[in-house]
Amino acid sequence: MSNTATAYAGDNRDAAANLLALYDRALPQVYGYLVRRCDSSTIAEDLTADAFMAAAKALLDGTAGEIGIGWLIGTARHKLIDHWRRTERDRKAFTLIATEDIATDPNDEPIATAHAHEVLDQLSAEHRAALTLRYIDGLPVSEVARLLDRSPHATESLIQRAKAAFRSVSAHIEGKGDLS
Repeated sequence: MSNTATAYAGDNRDAAANLLALYDRALPQVYGYLVRRCDSSTIAEDLTADAFMAAAKALLDGTAGEIGIGWLIGTARHKLIDHWRRTERDRKAFTLIATEDIATDPNDEPIATAHAHEVLDQLSAEHRAALTLRYIDGLPVSEVARLLDRSPHATESLIQRAKAAFRSVSAHIEGKGDLS
């Protein structure tokens, strides 16, 4: 057996046999390339599988006439770079979510959870959704707007109306006033 391996496109049976032979010879080299560059062996395994899946797809689609270890390692490199980019994007998104300042509302007062659920149950679905997304889930107004398919300005108005409705229903439940 040689140290190199190549798979050629042909009919599906030939391509599969060629790829299996290439897999047997190239797996240690492709995995070895990735495991030295990844945070964990699990990620290296996943990326190795992705590289071989790309090879199978390229052979079956006929987009690559010849696939060797160099092609697989090049593909693995691209998969690794994509993984790093995705990881960095996710890290930045989580950092933004975790550090985003949430403006405090001067009308915010601590309330009992049971009371809040009782009040929310009596609000319209639109008001309940706006308040839940904004104050329970802690999402910024822009994200609430996106989820409710509204403009940010319309969402701010909706939240203000929902807070007023919440206060009104809450006062009524506590016997402090009426809903008119």
